[in-house]
Amino acid sequence: MQGTTLAIGILCSILALSLRPAYALGVYFSVLVWYPDYLRVSIGTIDISVGRIVVTVLLLRCLFDEGIRRKFIWSRYDKLVGLSMVVYVGMYCATRPFLPALENRGGFLIDSWFTYLAVRLILMDKRALISFVKTVAVVMAPLAILGLIECTTHHLYFYPLTRFRTWRPSIFDGEFVGQRRWGLTRAMGPFSHFILFGGCFAMFLPLIWALRHQRDYWGKLAYPLCGIAVIGAISSMSSGPWSMLVVVIFCLAMERHKQWAKPMLLSMVPLAILAEVGSNRSLHHVLFDYANIGGGDYWSRVRLIDAAIANFDQWWFVGYGGRDPGWGAREGGWFWGNFTDVNNEFILAGMEYGILGILALCVVIAMAFCGLVRAGSQTKDTQLKSLYWSMGSALVGLIVMMQGVSFFGQMNALFYSILGMIGASSLFPKSTKVNNGRLWRNDSADPIYST
Repeated sequence: MQGTTLAIGILCSILALSLRPAYALGVYFSVLVWYPDYLRVSIGTIDISVGRIVVTVLLLRCLFDEGIRRKFIWSRYDKLVGLSMVVYVGMYCATRPFLPALENRGGFLIDSWFTYLAVRLILMDKRALISFVKTVAVVMAPLAILGLIECTTHHLYFYPLTRFRTWRPSIFDGEFVGQRRWGLTRAMGPFSHFILFGGCFAMFLPLIWALRHQRDYWGKLAYPLCGIAVIGAISSMSSGPWSMLVVVIFCLAMERHKQWAKPMLLSMVPLAILAEVGSNRSLHHVLFDYANIGGGDYWSRVRLIDAAIANFDQWWFVGYGGRDPGWGAREGGWFWGNFTDVNNEFILAGMEYGILGILALCVVIAMAFCGLVRAGSQTKDTQLKSLYWSMGSALVGLIVMMQGVSFFGQMNALFYSILGMIGASSLFPKSTKVNNGRLWRNDSADPIYST
């Protein structure tokens, strides 16, 4: 299977070098969502996925392309994301054996930093961004159909490939019947987990919705493509993607009522206090209780937060250095054994990097919102305004999803591709003219994003 993985990596790399940059980025996205991340090429102790091969080739192409380099505007948000990488790599290597930690962080940087830079270098104008979103919509449509088929036929078609997983091969002895809910199977597709599969559709649904402003046939196709994406999210039969889907759809519906956004945000503070006092429970207990749409294991999410708060003094400085904190064992075991299932991205950041890791993640997300708000106020382009709102909706949905699962596999790369799109598109209003092949900014550029 490693030969097949390497052959696909080489073929997709050739396409990434041959196609227009926006469509080359689409090739990378296709690899992420369609080829299982757990199928890798092993070189010694290093496991290389197809996605890592393709994004490395794609980034090198961008760096060696003088036309792309000349148009690139290095922003303060880019530096902020880069600084967060320093935190993640530095804190990780400081608490583990150096060489294994360096190998691990190398893969992490390719999934995150390389992906972010590739997206930033390629999507430097609205036309490129729209072309990429169209590619995403087309690529995800058959994946959603696959999810519907898996959900109703009770057969996970990619699962047999897990027996080729190098670090923990599965035992496959026939048709695998996945976890069922209400008589339907939780679809997983090429992903490593049901929640990640469904969350991927909810993540990109807002961007597909933004295509409705296109004046050609894409404006009409946007509606059925959005419906197909919703089907893909639902097929996971998981509370996480369903909750994310509800939040994303609500945010998209609020686009016509933007004037209510600020009052709603301000009203959340007294409402949160009332909810906690009135229910006589911690706020996160109340929120997770009502977010448990599909009847999933949200009790474990609540207990994880309680354990993180109770043991704050043990992990806040440098985390746990890759060790299991023992929270699950003390609780009698969560899920399949006496281990701590860290199904929260923010808490995982704390366990891996300490409080600096959580701050880095929160600051990067917060400044992404700031960039979208400022860019939206600076442009008069209605399509761009809608795109900014859609990206903000996707980011809100991702925050919801992060409360119920920690990202791994291709999900890290997809998350940083969203951040890359936000970082790139936030600069669109600041580009005023092209003079002698150089892209200039106006004088009123946002100080957060200008150099």
